[in-house]
Amino acid sequence: MTSEKRLNLSDIILIAMTRGMLGAGIGLLVAGRLRDDQRRAVGRTLVFVGAVTTIPLVWRVFGQHVPALPPAA
Repeated sequence: MTSEKRLNLSDIILIAMTRGMLGAGIGLLVAGRLRDDQRRAVGRTLVFVGAVTTIPLVWRVFGQHVPALPPAA
């Protein structure tokens, strides 16, 4: 059974930003444009921030309980 989740615009923006940071961090970790120490530092920071900020958003989205509709008469 699929449950419906309601998200406002700020939730969608936050989710997109955290996914972007996580993706950018992973990209930097596997890219070779910066010196190794710079790349690793920036990449790990972005991965950490993206992952840590995702946790409250997951709780916020999946912790919502949409009230069930009353049975049709």
